[in-house]
Amino acid sequence: MKNHRRTYYDLFSRFYDRFVALHSSDSQGDLRRFLAQNIPENKAGVVLDLCTGTASLLPALSEKVGPKGQVVGVDFSRGMLQVAREKTKSYDNVRLIEADICTLPFRANTFDAVTCSYAFYELKGDAQDTVLKEVRRLLRPSGVFLMMEHDLPENAFIRTLFYIRLASMGAKRAISILRYEKSFLESYFPKVEKIVTPSRRTKIMMCGN
Repeated sequence: MKNHRRTYYDLFSRFYDRFVALHSSDSQGDLRRFLAQNIPENKAGVVLDLCTGTASLLPALSEKVGPKGQVVGVDFSRGMLQVAREKTKSYDNVRLIEADICTLPFRANTFDAVTCSYAFYELKGDAQDTVLKEVRRLLRPSGVFLMMEHDLPENAFIRTLFYIRLASMGAKRAISILRYEKSFLESYFPKVEKIVTPSRRTKIMMCGN
């Protein structure tokens, strides 16, 4: 099944940026810059981006951390990472790694911030719980986790596409989690704040101690 998902994302890498832009109304990448800007200044040293995909967030993170910081993007899809490498080849403080985010190859207490955009609810089964445990392990004691996701679309057609895509990837549990999202995240992080983005279609869940 994991190979099936990897193949799916390898193929989807060709259309991913356009799909997300349609859903989030973010064709210029303003929302990803908004996410990067919401990382507290004292947490913008070493940043990990989960399910980095085509690296749409990495340029904004690179600018946020500056030349003295470091950004690590992780994805298990080679197709996604191929696109990502082209986008980030001019960024000296960006590193890309092919890995499963449920078993990340990093030491505990390594990162000041962890980000994840438009990917968490596509994880299958209990993977959301596993990933949050990994995030807790990897964050430094005062670190923050910022998760950007679509709010449920008001447009019935786009909302149907959203549900179909989650169901097609075996992520049916995500639909139920969306109903009690804040309390679910609070079972892992003492502080959870919802930030509504300028588009009003996307939210950032900022989690920390």
